[in-house]
Amino acid sequence: MALHKMCVLYDRECIGCGECDRCDLDPDKICDNCMKCVQTDADYRGIEIDGIVLPGPGGQEKASP
Repeated sequence: MALHKMCVLYDRECIGCGECDRCDLDPDKICDNCMKCVQTDADYRGIEIDGIVLPGPGGQEKASP
C-alpha cells in the first residue's frame, strides 16, 4: 500500500504542484529559507495553528482539527 502525502495548503492529497515551495514575498522564486517574510521590528510574532499532522495507524498521516 502506497503512502499518500497530504497537501500542506489545501485539503487534498499532494499532487506535486510545488506551490508550497514558493516564496510568500516573490511567487516567482522558490523559497530558500531567507526568513525575510518573518523578519520585523516586533518583540514577538504570533501564528495561528489550525491543525497538527501526526502519523496515523498504518503509517498514514492525518490532520488533527
